Amino acid sequence: MDKKIRVELGERGYDIVIGSKILEKIPGVIISDPLVYKLYRSRVKGLGARVILIPRGERYKTVAMVEKIWDKLAEWKISRDDTIVALGGGVVGDIAGFAAATYMRGINLIQVPTTLLAQVDSSIGGKTGVDHSKGKNLIGAFYQPSKVIIDTDTLKTLPEKELRNGMAEVIKYGVIQSPYLFELLESGRMEMEKIIFECARIKAEVVAGDERETGGGRMILNFGHTIGHAIETLSKYRKISHGEAVAIGMVAASVIAVKAGMLDPDFLERIWKLVDKFKLPTYVKGIPARKILEAIKLDKKVRGGKIKLVLPTAIGSVEIRDDIPPQKIAEALNEFICK
Repeated sequence: MDKKIRVELGERGYDIVIGSKILEKIPGVIISDPLVYKLYRSRVKGLGARVILIPRGERYKTVAMVEKIWDKLAEWKISRDDTIVALGGGVVGDIAGFAAATYMRGINLIQVPTTLLAQVDSSIGGKTGVDHSKGKNLIGAFYQPSKVIIDTDTLKTLPEKELRNGMAEVIKYGVIQSPYLFELLESGRMEMEKIIFECARIKAEVVAGDERETGGGRMILNFGHTIGHAIETLSKYRKISHGEAVAIGMVAASVIAVKAGMLDPDFLERIWKLVDKFKLPTYVKGIPARKILEAIKLDKKVRGGKIKLVLPTAIGSVEIRDDIPPQKIAEALNEFICK
């Protein structure tokens, strides 16, 4: 039986539906990538006579790619009564979401994430956008979907590396708010529907309380992302995946928390071991700390020149700090993260 979680945003609220064999229920103009569409074409056949395929990879998450989508939508005379279906991973969801947010000032959007990372994180909450040479997701909009449909069957065809990518975000939820989830992961019980449900539940609650990151509550979802995004940008979105960068960022934030006297070293060890358990990196090669700090200064989360960091205080608890001196961040990076 399908499970539902409600994202409570008043008139713009929507359901997250989690189940298996539910792709068949989705109508609309499909935006996907060639590999994903090939895998699920037979299951979504007839849902939309029109399909837009975009190349795979973060490096294609650009304004130029969105412009190509706009061109197609205009050519097909797509109206505000139509629906865009984002069928794919996080890159597809971000691009399709931004296209939906901007075409005709907004048309209906359904997110159908097919990767673990997108299912537990990027498809929920309305963040859409594209990358810029100066930073990740610098151009974008908050635009909520009308529904998120998570078909857990899609994980059966997911490569191991993509599963690992998603596990970085799953670990994040455990550290920021769910000791239950963290301990479930430590136990090695990969009960995916439970894992996805718990992550989606947390994300829905956080987004409902602070939709546009103005009240500070949503900021906790950026655990591992401030340093992680900098590493992604410096790797030019090719050498290091989003999940890998977030994993390194979480370890870095935990090291900084220990050095700031906020986190018991035993908790750092548990976080490090869990990241390593899922074969995710805990350090980065060839990128100096000074470059990471320079990239962080362009991050959207920097305010008044102060670097905002989400730092753990225990498993299931974090604090937002903007008083950690850059030299202290650099020391932690040089000692533990930058090899």
